[in-house]
Amino acid sequence: MTEAVGKEITIEGVDPRELYGAQNVYLEQIKSLHPTLKIVARGSSLKVLGSEAETQRFTRRMDSLVAYYLKYGHVSSQVIDQCFSGGITQDDAPVDKDVIVYGNNGNIVRARTVNQQRLVRLYDKNDLLFAVGPAGSGKTYTAIALAVRALKEKQVKRIILTRPAVEAGEKLGFLPGDMKEKLDPYLQPLYDALNDMIPPVKLQKFLEDGTVQIAPLAYMRGRTLDNAFVILDEAQNTTLSQIKMFLTRMGRNARFIVTGDVTQIDLPRRSDSGLVRTMEILRGIADIGIVEFDKRDIVRHPLVKHIVEAFDKHVEKEEP
Repeated sequence: MTEAVGKEITIEGVDPRELYGAQNVYLEQIKSLHPTLKIVARGSSLKVLGSEAETQRFTRRMDSLVAYYLKYGHVSSQVIDQCFSGGITQDDAPVDKDVIVYGNNGNIVRARTVNQQRLVRLYDKNDLLFAVGPAGSGKTYTAIALAVRALKEKQVKRIILTRPAVEAGEKLGFLPGDMKEKLDPYLQPLYDALNDMIPPVKLQKFLEDGTVQIAPLAYMRGRTLDNAFVILDEAQNTTLSQIKMFLTRMGRNARFIVTGDVTQIDLPRRSDSGLVRTMEILRGIADIGIVEFDKRDIVRHPLVKHIVEAFDKHVEKEEP
């Protein structure tokens, strides 16, 4: 008689509720595929009792399933069948080269334009990237997708998103609430992108434990950002000294992306913007990449492209 072996499998980086499915429907499916094992789920660990060979086989298949989830951000009944039949292993899950990350509700975040794809390629070769271009070209969204992927793949331990709290025609003092309530509207676009890519319960947990941090640029002063993916958004509204302060926060194993649109400067004097001057100063330094988006990258409503073109023509007429 084969002696039963007990083993505890810890599931890391995955919310068990997502892996086990609503009302444990996926967990019951997994149990049915290994009927000779006794499987008990307790939070993020599985206790397995059965023959040594069957226990090892089950462990390999669970590793494949977890790897699939970490790579694509979702599982399904079909995926479980494939993982537990040996059809999908940790190394040979199909890859769509343009997919950056799998978001919520089956949402697939892809690099959809030439410059979005270029940003993804340069990310693999550079620790600091600048992504500049018009509204709606996907600069920030692509950068946040890369950050979420890096977190899921454990390349970094945290994501830090920041923006300068510059008034775009409104005065902070007249807004209701405390300082956080005054600043949150400026940071809302960053929350919106994260909500597309990370399940709400998990995102809330990440925000509470500091795995994901969203803060005004002034809060970066004095920090050293190690093991982090850091994005400075709306960088056209930073001065030269502010952007220097931000870039010198880079610590060990850190990846930085700076995004901005030099046609939408909200500083009192346009000449105070440090983004263009910073790119000129740093251009040509190894491990720094620059991607300049244009009207062809605009992926919002088709009218946005025509609006940008019309304003560009107006500015050309106004300038001597």
